[in-house]
Amino acid sequence: MRAQIRSRQSALLLAAGLAAFAVAMAMYVARILGHPMPDWMEPVDLRVYRYGGLIAAHVTPWYDPRRSSPLYDWPGYLHLKFTYTPFAALVFTAMTVPALTVLLTLSIAVNVLALGTAIWVTFGGLRYRAGTARFGATLLVAAAVFWTEPVQRTLFLGQIELVLMALVLWDMCQPDRRWWKGAGIGIAAGIKLVPLIFIPYLVLTRRFRQAAVSAATFAATVALGFAVMPADSRQWWLGGVFARGSRTGFVGWEGNQSLRAIITRLAGSAAAAQPAWLAAAALAVVLGLACAVVLDRAGHPMAGLLTCALTGLLVSPISWDHHWVWVVPAITVLAGYAHRARGAPRWAYLGAAAAIAALFGAWPGSLWGAPQDLGGFSLGIIWAPPNTNPGTYYQLGDRPWYPEYHWHGFELATGNLYILTGLVLFAALLVIALHSVRSPQRRDTQSATRPTVAASKTTGAMRT
Repeated sequence: MRAQIRSRQSALLLAAGLAAFAVAMAMYVARILGHPMPDWMEPVDLRVYRYGGLIAAHVTPWYDPRRSSPLYDWPGYLHLKFTYTPFAALVFTAMTVPALTVLLTLSIAVNVLALGTAIWVTFGGLRYRAGTARFGATLLVAAAVFWTEPVQRTLFLGQIELVLMALVLWDMCQPDRRWWKGAGIGIAAGIKLVPLIFIPYLVLTRRFRQAAVSAATFAATVALGFAVMPADSRQWWLGGVFARGSRTGFVGWEGNQSLRAIITRLAGSAAAAQPAWLAAAALAVVLGLACAVVLDRAGHPMAGLLTCALTGLLVSPISWDHHWVWVVPAITVLAGYAHRARGAPRWAYLGAAAAIAALFGAWPGSLWGAPQDLGGFSLGIIWAPPNTNPGTYYQLGDRPWYPEYHWHGFELATGNLYILTGLVLFAALLVIALHSVRSPQRRDTQSATRPTVAASKTTGAMRT
């Protein structure tokens, strides 16, 4: 009888998920059909990726290393320079195969698939068993987070943040016994360096083999770059291109939601903010990794993983708004915790999930008087204050009269919303970790709480 009830509940959850996700997709398609393309997609970043792939496709292993780097010296699409690794350029050669119009459609489809994959594997990391209920819950969460600004911005620009996040989550949620666990982190870091923060996290949580696999895979991506594109690799790694955050644009620009960004905006100068940012980043790394390890050992591996990801967002010199797609697994984890809780804790988890979804929501820009709301859903609250035109920075460099340096009152809260929300979550996680350390009932469940086949069969069923 109980099995029949659970089966019926699972079917209802699946039906609700299918209906919610269908509505979300229908709204998105209606937006595409009802508005010109610049209102729902301006694939600047996708074109830069394609540009890098085109260069890599025409560079041979015997390229003269004495010549300048075509990848990092030449202006790219709309004069936006290629800022990823040589290995990334090699990966992006795949984008040169289909026609651009086909590539745009593929970009949307792949990102939507990555969104669903990230949620699915996050539920797996919470030890929910694969099945109808988990699939329905995945679709329900996907329908809700699809309309967050980081997700919409990723689709709008043709970014790869959702794909990289899904790769890291999938890798980290694999059972530790799999010999190749860690390779996904190495590949993701080979494309974009921020996932490197998961390697010390693996070391500190005593998953030494997985850390070694990650490091070895990352080293292999670097070696492949040197083998195929020696001049570009030398300029990127040995010439210090990887450390020049300003190559990506104005670090104080509104779209950058990192510690360096907020300190720069408050200091009124990128140069003046440098010492304070280095100190703040070092402290955040120490506290963040320590917190992540404590949470992992206290039986909350997904919370530990997300704390590590949040630390990476805080300390990275550049954390564009679309980098904050990590709110997707954060909302998923809160939903999972709410499902298993009762009473006030359940409402607290649901309230936190709703608050994050609202703060990171893709609200119509018309709410704050924006001249054009780009089709109804696209802008986040962070875009309310005035900001610098990125093209101005490329022409003039840093200037004291940029709007971000003169925000006041409510503008300081809205323009720094993502980083401020991240700091609040960071502080809350630190408090939880400290409580976990002090609690006499704390026990080290490190091995027992990591995703395993046995655990998923015995305790991972999603009951609705």
